[in-house]
Amino acid sequence: MEKTEDIFEQFESQTTFRDTFDKYKVYWKLFLISITICLSVAYVMSLYKVSMYEANARILIKDNESQGSLSELSAFADLDLLQAKNNVQNEIEILKTKRLMEKVVKDLNLRVQYFTENGPISKEHYSAQPLVFNANENDGWRDDSFSEFFVKIVSFSEYEIYDLQEKLIGKFEFGKKVTTKYGKFVFTPAEMNRKSWIGSTIKVVVSSLDQTVGKYLGMLKVESMSTNANVIQLSIRDNVPEKAVDIINSLIKQHNLDAIEDKNLVTKNTSDFINERMNLISKELSVVENDVEKFKSKNKLVNIPSEAEITIQSESYTEQEIINVNTQLSLVDYMLDYVVSMGSEKAFIPSNIGIEDATIASLTGQYNQLVIEKNRLLKTASNKNPVVINIEEQLTTLQKSIKESLDNLKVPLVYRLKALNKKDYENNSKISKIPGFEKDYRNIERQQQIKESLYLYLLQKREETAIALAVTIANTKVLDDANGSAYKVSSQKRTLFYYALFIGLIIPFIFIYLRELFDTKVHTKNDLEKINIPFLGDIPFTKSSSKVISGLKENSSISEAFRLLRTHLNFLLPKNTEGGKTIFVTSTLSKEGKSFIALNLAVTYSLSNKKVLVIEMDLRNPKILKYLNIDEKIGITNFLIDDRVQIKDLIFPISDFPNLSVLPSGPIPPNPSEMLMNEKIQELFSYARANFDYIIVDTAPVGMVADTLLLTQFADTFVYVVRANYLDKRYLRVPKILVNEKKIENVSFLLNGSDEKRGYGYGYGYGYGYGYKEN
Repeated sequence: MEKTEDIFEQFESQTTFRDTFDKYKVYWKLFLISITICLSVAYVMSLYKVSMYEANARILIKDNESQGSLSELSAFADLDLLQAKNNVQNEIEILKTKRLMEKVVKDLNLRVQYFTENGPISKEHYSAQPLVFNANENDGWRDDSFSEFFVKIVSFSEYEIYDLQEKLIGKFEFGKKVTTKYGKFVFTPAEMNRKSWIGSTIKVVVSSLDQTVGKYLGMLKVESMSTNANVIQLSIRDNVPEKAVDIINSLIKQHNLDAIEDKNLVTKNTSDFINERMNLISKELSVVENDVEKFKSKNKLVNIPSEAEITIQSESYTEQEIINVNTQLSLVDYMLDYVVSMGSEKAFIPSNIGIEDATIASLTGQYNQLVIEKNRLLKTASNKNPVVINIEEQLTTLQKSIKESLDNLKVPLVYRLKALNKKDYENNSKISKIPGFEKDYRNIERQQQIKESLYLYLLQKREETAIALAVTIANTKVLDDANGSAYKVSSQKRTLFYYALFIGLIIPFIFIYLRELFDTKVHTKNDLEKINIPFLGDIPFTKSSSKVISGLKENSSISEAFRLLRTHLNFLLPKNTEGGKTIFVTSTLSKEGKSFIALNLAVTYSLSNKKVLVIEMDLRNPKILKYLNIDEKIGITNFLIDDRVQIKDLIFPISDFPNLSVLPSGPIPPNPSEMLMNEKIQELFSYARANFDYIIVDTAPVGMVADTLLLTQFADTFVYVVRANYLDKRYLRVPKILVNEKKIENVSFLLNGSDEKRGYGYGYGYGYGYGYKEN
């Protein structure tokens, strides 16, 4: 049992899918037309679509702390001038800045483009340019200007300029400045293949700087290759492969130059500071040396007396310490003067000038690194940028810390100097026998040594900073450059056709969906299944003008449809009844084909050797006689109003169908409902049951008048006709209400005019259909 249920569930699911497929299959021509149009449009677009090429390059962002012995600056690691960390994400943002792309555009002159017509496509000439456009700001050519015009090369020395409407602007000579409505500029001819360009027309497009920069920034992709490696990939697309390669290489070059320039700022500032101090020390040293010369000349001294040699050795050590301390104090004073003189200005502070304090060296390094970062940010951001403000606050804090550290360092140096001076005084007291002029000489000599030592130290540092400035390199290394051919993005046109195919398919789906969404008509059996009324079958649509279809062709699908209808009705009709069986045919509205169904159903029954009577009970709009091409006769109306008229006199046979007879409605009365309430109706049906096997009654539409409801007691079964593609689904509530209220019983739906091509109905295997204009 469970297996059987599973089989039925699977069958129901497959049937639903098939129904959906059949619903769309009928529109195959619409799908074909839509796909053909979309693919044609895609083909035309592909003719005008220029092929795109992509160039790629990969660079390594160097981490100075991890370069080790492989670093180009490892021999100068003690300088501690360029030990800044490089952040990959920062470098990515820098590579995407407008400032760098502006340098690339200017370097490659990308603002100017040269095109020639090649069928529907304009070909751009980049590497082999037919001529060269030159203009500058001095001639009034602004960065925001945009111009388009045609240039025709007339000869080796002359060319003509046309506007976009191909109107001649003028004839000019190569190499001479010309003035046009576009501005002042100069054209020079290309040297390569110069002769081949004569007679050619070139379209010159001069874009604004911002427009060009924005265009290439939009096509540029800069992304990190891995979270564990400092590798960045740069890629860009362009219709000219050589241009794409040049843009990538130029961008890397401009980035490296920019990085080198930033790194040199600290070194250059330190070098300027050292030179300034050396000039001052040189002057002071010259004064001290002159004093030594004057003192020795005046006192005729050659060397220190030998008898004071031992004492002098001790004194010499003390003096050396005094010199060192004085040197440190001088350096501290120089640094303090420099920091104080800076004020609120955040300039670079000299680093590594000899102050023997690790804290000051560290703070100075941090301060200078932040100055570099601030200057780099200010190139692309304003002073009000939150990041710049934050760096400014850090610089203020570090500047204050450096000054406090220098002040703190000066205090112990002063105390040490006092101690050394005291010891020096003691040594001097021991050599009191040495002539007084020796003491004066020592003072002069000490000043000389201090100045000389400081001068030599600064001279060494100047050489070191000069070397650092000379060997400064970029913080990136090119792993794979963009040289060579950029590869073609071959899938672009193919993708265009894929999109066209998709759109060609989706448009009919949307059309059909919207049509179904707003369609309120009954089309298929599925629309009737929502009403709890049995489904009897369907009659296919045909274009035949004949109203009597059944029986004319034994193998036609219409005949088979009515045979199936007859078979289904036999199951619904009561088995144990006396006399003939009465079948009422009705509908909700007029023109749903109930008369057509009643007549052809009667013909089908008559072909089975059964006596069949068709009764025209639609007194308001009878059609059976019209369908049979028979003139109007007296009928039911005459019987009901005239006692002299007998039923047997009203019934007449149909010559084409020996077993078929018709009881016409007669003249149309003014009060059909009241006439149907006549007691003689009982007599009519009694006679019909007694003399015929089947009585087919064509009744009035139940959705419009109450005539049919007055006769329900005489019906064995109701065939409720619903015309496909005609009846509004909202009218289905009429039969639903009548059945629920038991006003009509033993009712079955019959779908009339179903369309097999749209998947409606069962289908009978013949491929035929039928239809009608008015039933």
